This record gives sequence, C-alpha cells and structure tokens, in this order.
Amino acid sequence: MPRQLLKRYMPSPERIKHSKSLRFMGTVLHDPNLWHLTRHSVARAMAGGLFAALLPIPMQMLLAAFIAVMIRANLPISVSLVWLTNPITMPPVFFMQYKLGTLLLGAPERTMPPELSITWLTTEIHHIWQPMLAGSLVSAVAAAAIGYFGTLLYWRFWVARNWKRRKMRRRRQS
Repeated sequence: MPRQLLKRYMPSPERIKHSKSLRFMGTVLHDPNLWHLTRHSVARAMAGGLFAALLPIPMQMLLAAFIAVMIRANLPISVSLVWLTNPITMPPVFFMQYKLGTLLLGAPERTMPPELSITWLTTEIHHIWQPMLAGSLVSAVAAAAIGYFGTLLYWRFWVARNWKRRKMRRRRQS
C-alpha cells in the first residue's frame, strides 16, 4: 500500500510536534488529521502542495502548511511538494506559466534580453506580471486538480490490485 512507502520517508509527528522552532504554532500541529496517511488526506495534501508550488511567491512552504491545516491534509506531504519548484526548475516552470498567461490574456510576449538583470526586471515587471499571474493561477489550479484526482485514482488502483493478489494467493493455498 502507498501508506507504508510514505511512512518510511516521513518524519514522525512527535518529532515535529516537539520541535522548538514550531512551538509558536501551539496545538495546531496536534490535530491527528495532519499526520494520517489516508487516501483523502494524501489527495488533499497533493492538491494543496502542488497549488502552493506553482505560485511565484516567496515562502511557498508556509502557504502549503497553511493550506494543509485549513483543509486538514497531510502536512509533511503538502509542505514537501513545494520543492518541485526549486532553484533549478523555477525558471522553466515560471517561463511556461508566463507563456500560458500571454496565450490566455492575448497579451504580446516580451522578449528576454540575452542577460537577465534587475534593471530589466524592474522596467518590464509592469508588462509581465499579469500574464505571469494568470498563467501561474491556471496551472496551479490545474495541477492541484490533477494531483487530487490522480491520487484518489492511483490509491484505489493500488488497493484493488492488492485485493486481487490476495485473492489469488488464497485460491492457490486452498
């Protein structure tokens, strides 16, 4: 079952609950639904984590944690999914989101200079922020929906396959 695989790599809830750096959260982390590995809690975590990962904002992990607490999703999975957009993957992901936004809004594409600079970014930000925001919101919502329903389908497939295997073993044994 996916549960054993996920448990192997996740930190224990007690370790996180008693972390000195997270004491400011009080008893919020003591909600057992934030730590359960059920089909629905993992699917909600996939949706929240993917949504936060695809937004071009700082502190995506805090947003993913907030979303996980609000929708009672698995907290470690939700927060760890944010690392899909890391410093290596961010430029192509955000460029594709910008392209999607220009397509959706019908905005003209701005050309990239051969060498990126802060000066270019500050002069062009008023032209690129709307397509970037539109593309990132559409892709974040789409990824969240695909992650949610894909996890539910995969989990159901996994359980059905294991039931069939168990049934076949029982037939062979009798």
